[in-house]
Amino acid sequence: MQNPYPQPPRPDGLYRPPPSRGPREPDTGAGRFGGKRLVVGICAATALAVAAAATGVALGVRENRDRASAAAAASAADPTKPLVAGWKTVINPKHGTAFDVPPGWEVLEPEVFSGHVDDKDSEKIIIGHSAPAFYKSRWCSVDGDGDGQISDVRLANTGTKGAGGAKDPADIATKEAPTWVYAAYTQPDKSVVKADKPVAYTTKSGVEGSYVRARSSGAAATDRCAGDGQAIVFGFRNSRGDLVSWDFYGRTGVPGAVDDALIMRILSTVRLAGDPKDPGPGP
Repeated sequence: MQNPYPQPPRPDGLYRPPPSRGPREPDTGAGRFGGKRLVVGICAATALAVAAAATGVALGVRENRDRASAAAAASAADPTKPLVAGWKTVINPKHGTAFDVPPGWEVLEPEVFSGHVDDKDSEKIIIGHSAPAFYKSRWCSVDGDGDGQISDVRLANTGTKGAGGAKDPADIATKEAPTWVYAAYTQPDKSVVKADKPVAYTTKSGVEGSYVRARSSGAAATDRCAGDGQAIVFGFRNSRGDLVSWDFYGRTGVPGAVDDALIMRILSTVRLAGDPKDPGPGP
C-alpha cells in the first residue's frame, strides 16, 4: 500500500492504497648493527612482536565471537532484544517471529498489514505481510492516477507473513520473491521479473530455511517514483511448525537504495519469538 497513516483501517483490518502505478507499497595491518648475536636478538624481538600481534588479533576475533554469542544467547532468552547493538527489533506475535532493522527504520505495530493490490482490481490483494518496518517511508510522493491525491512511496519495506499452501521453505521463497517484485514494481508486466534458485540458509539464532532473490530489469517508469526493484524472501518454520516467510523488497538503481550486504545482515537476525498466537497461517 502507499500510505497507511491517513487512511483508517477497513473493518477487515487491511489498509487499502489508492489506485496508482509504479511502486505502490503502499518501505557495513635494518640498521647497521654487526654481530650474529645482535641479529639473532632482532629476529627474536621481531618474532615476539609478530606473535604478540597475532595473539592480539586472535583475542580480538575471540572477543567479537564472544560478544556475538552473548548477543545471540540474550536474544534467545528474550527475542525482543536486538542481535545488533543499537538496532530495533520487529516482533510479529501472530507468527512468533522477530528480526532487527537499523535505527533509521520505522517499525509499525504488529497489527498493521502492508501489501499490494492488483492495478486493475483494487479489491484483489496480490501479496502482503504484517508487522512491517519501512525505510524512508516518504522517499517519493506522487499523484499516481491524476486524481489530486498524493501517495507516499517507500524506498524499502520488510515484514513477515504466513505461507499456507506452500510445500516447504524453498517453495515459499520461490513463489513469493518474484511476486513481491511484480506487485510492487512491474505491474502488469511479468516478463521483466527474474529470480534466482533457492539458497539454503541458517540465521544467527539457528533458524534454518531457504531464501530466493528476485529482481526486475526494465520496469516501466510510469511516474517519477516508478522503476526497478528487488525482493528477498526467506522461508522457514515457526515454533509450531507452520511455514512462514520473512520478506524484504525495495527500489534498486536509485541513490540510497538498500544494498545487498545490509539486506543479508537484516536477514541474519531472523529468529523465533515464542508461540504463534494465531491458529492459522494467514498474512
